[in-house]
Amino acid sequence: MKATYDPEVDILNIVLKDTAIEESDESKPGIILDFDKDGNVVGIEILNVSKRTENPRSFEYAVTA
Repeated sequence: MKATYDPEVDILNIVLKDTAIEESDESKPGIILDFDKDGNVVGIEILNVSKRTENPRSFEYAVTA
């Protein structure tokens, strides 16, 4: 998994699986889901992320059992 933030366009891009994107769908305004050929979500793009979070440059990741 990889997350990148581009402050010039204020977009957070989260890649769940590095594979070819077959289709994208804006599920909610400003939230774009990327799908592979089998219909699995492989990426998430969040537009205007600085308006949706406190700090788009801060990212936490946790694994719970």
